[in-house]
Amino acid sequence: MKAAFAGLILAFLILAGCAPPAAAADTIVVASKIDTEGALLGNLIAVLLRRDGLTVDNKIQLGPTQIVRRALLAGQIDIYPEYTGNGAIFFASEADLVWHDPARGYDEVKRLDLQRNNLVWLEAAPANNSWAIAIRGDLAKAQRLATLEDLATYLGRNGRIRLAASAEFVESPGALPAFEKAYGFTLVRAQLLTLVGGDTAATIRAAAEGISGVNAAMAYGTDGPLAALGLVVLADDKRAQTVYRPAPVIRGAVLAQHPEIGSLLDPVFRSLSIERLQALNAQIAVEGDDAEAVARTYLRANGFLR
Repeated sequence: MKAAFAGLILAFLILAGCAPPAAAADTIVVASKIDTEGALLGNLIAVLLRRDGLTVDNKIQLGPTQIVRRALLAGQIDIYPEYTGNGAIFFASEADLVWHDPARGYDEVKRLDLQRNNLVWLEAAPANNSWAIAIRGDLAKAQRLATLEDLATYLGRNGRIRLAASAEFVESPGALPAFEKAYGFTLVRAQLLTLVGGDTAATIRAAAEGISGVNAAMAYGTDGPLAALGLVVLADDKRAQTVYRPAPVIRGAVLAQHPEIGSLLDPVFRSLSIERLQALNAQIAVEGDDAEAVARTYLRANGFLR
């Protein structure tokens, strides 16, 4: 609780433009966003850096994107996990289709952040945490649905779908309308259960439990409850969505002092498939396990910790 309160104070100070002094030069300040996956990825970074003998100042779960990003730019933190797709917002280029391509989006945000901010993007995970449509596993198996193209075909032959989603997902041009346009289907009001707020845990549970006839859910690709509750993410083969691959972002000056950090973290992030992230997130969000313990167990089980 004290660590969380300290993080909140830091966030307010940064927003107010009166940030506290930076950590000691030999200390790496590791932060993350406030969500479950942020806690997991932040702890993977922190545990590995400590194992390598570096002193870590823990600011994990510091706050939402804008707070953590501002802290990094201000030099108040040194490294945190970010998503490639947020480069579209950072550099005001949301309309650029480069962000819909996993490799090109990563290369673009890496180039722009290094050029403009001396921030280095390390290796990105081969997983996408963008908006997705997930369906019940029994439906996917019975109808052989694996992609959104399959869903469009299924709907075209009057297949029954009822999607639980937030109003933002239903109405935002970049969300459900983008899927509908790319794949040539339309969900009418009777096929939608619009829930208050944007909590994917609620939409996923509605589909898993069949609440009000729901058998599909708005989700994020690496949501923990998906695998735990037997839902399947439909592949977006036409890249209707911006791609959000997680990767550590570090200040260039810090990496210059500790160049070994890249070789420490790159293999770990390369190992984080979408299935692995879903499972690890589920341990925290569904089973209630401690994020640091989950991170440490994963690193040890996969040979990253001696």
